[in-house]
Amino acid sequence: MRTLASFTHTHINTKRMILELIKDKQKAGKKLLAMLIDPEKYPQNNLIKVITAIESAMPDLILVGGSLVSVKTDKVIKSLKQHLDIPVVLFPGSLLQVTPEADALLFISLISGRNSDLLIGNHVVVAPFLKESNLEVLSTGYILVESGKRTSVEYMSQTAPIPADKSDIAAATAIAGEMLGHKLIYLEGGSGAEVPIPQELIQKVKLSIDIPLIVGGGLNTAEKVKNACDAGADVIVVGNAFEKDISLLSEFRKIIKSY
Repeated sequence: MRTLASFTHTHINTKRMILELIKDKQKAGKKLLAMLIDPEKYPQNNLIKVITAIESAMPDLILVGGSLVSVKTDKVIKSLKQHLDIPVVLFPGSLLQVTPEADALLFISLISGRNSDLLIGNHVVVAPFLKESNLEVLSTGYILVESGKRTSVEYMSQTAPIPADKSDIAAATAIAGEMLGHKLIYLEGGSGAEVPIPQELIQKVKLSIDIPLIVGGGLNTAEKVKNACDAGADVIVVGNAFEKDISLLSEFRKIIKSY
């Protein structure tokens, strides 16, 4: 079993390339498309098909992670980086998903919940190892929003999402996240969300903060992706939609690039 000690290697000062990419796009009024890959859902044979589709559509970022503990994260990231020249960012659901194979890591604090492990506890455990790694650490305030059903992230995090009609609470939470020093805010409906985050809530949060806004969950049609972009999302994250129809990647890419 790989230990956290084996994960450390020679420290090189982070160039913050991915954060700067997101901020530059935000300033220019442009959007980014991030594809989320859950290692547990992509055995090697299916991953090759996904890589082929990614090559043609070329999303801006690839996020890798899931709600369950995965032993496949290393292998999946190695395959992605072997075939693609696209930044790979860890979106870890647990400490065991942290690997130096990626380019960066979303250092997520679940600021919509009150689970101390997900607010700061796990971060303390892994911080020394991240400091010694080559990973670009992206401090992210993570806000879970109600999406029509109980999602995996809600169950695993043991936290309640912000009601979808409480945009004022979501905005206040995002403001607090920015004031605490987070570099990104992530509005999440959860994997398999029945409905996306309402435009009104996205817009309220966007107008309340200056840092880039990531939006994911329930974005499984072109119309929903466009609505999230129009509401103010700087980065669109899509995952489950591609598991059902990989061709959507190119369609979503065209929408993103129209801004």
